[in-house]
Amino acid sequence: MQEPITLVVGATPNPERYSYMATVLLVEKGHSVYPFGIKKGEIESTAIINEWPSNGTIDTVSLYLGPAAQEAYYDAILDLKPRRIIFNPGTENAMLATLANEKGIQTIEACTLVMLKTGQY
Repeated sequence: MQEPITLVVGATPNPERYSYMATVLLVEKGHSVYPFGIKKGEIESTAIINEWPSNGTIDTVSLYLGPAAQEAYYDAILDLKPRRIIFNPGTENAMLATLANEKGIQTIEACTLVMLKTGQY
């Protein structure tokens, strides 16, 4: 069985951004992470990946893109068939949540950082 992978959508090399902090904490907590972003760079020693992951490898999608920017990724996210999508604060999107729920994908409006720090991840 393959280890669950978290796709961080909106990864950036800027250490002040929450996607950066979430990637660091995921790695610290022993989770496999796929930090996807349009900017090249690294998050500590983890390279930001600029290519979308292949289908079937992602367990959790953690969103760090606003609703308008998410539209371009609707099909790509749903085609991954993740177990769940985490809508971090500011990324809440009723349309994507509805589309995901129709495909049996769990949606959560929560903060990945808080979930990790409180053992709810």
